[in-house]
Amino acid sequence: MKTPREKMLRRAQRVRAKLRKQANGRPRLSVVRSSKNIAVQVIDDERGITIASASTQEKDFRAKSNGSTSDAAAEIGKLIAERASKAGVEEVVFDRGGYMFHGRIKALADAARDGGLKF
Repeated sequence: MKTPREKMLRRAQRVRAKLRKQANGRPRLSVVRSSKNIAVQVIDDERGITIASASTQEKDFRAKSNGSTSDAAAEIGKLIAERASKAGVEEVVFDRGGYMFHGRIKALADAARDGGLKF
């Protein structure tokens, strides 16, 4: 019997396999969520580099608010959209990992779209 972690990793691999087919050279907006924090990266898989990143664990963000809320996820979404646009990225493919698209993941994605990212 598989553990919940193994099942989540399997779902994440399935999502990434579909994204590779759809990418067309676009970078990947990858989300990592824990019970207390959320982090996001814009990754160029062709070159193997991280273009931009944002997290609730950053020093200036930790002082402001709790990282385990949808409001915090929305702030991170706005922040990643701003940093990605500074780096010259406008279109990405959204990699939700093995997480369901609701709650904090949805709040982050909506805020990133509002911030100017297209996916």
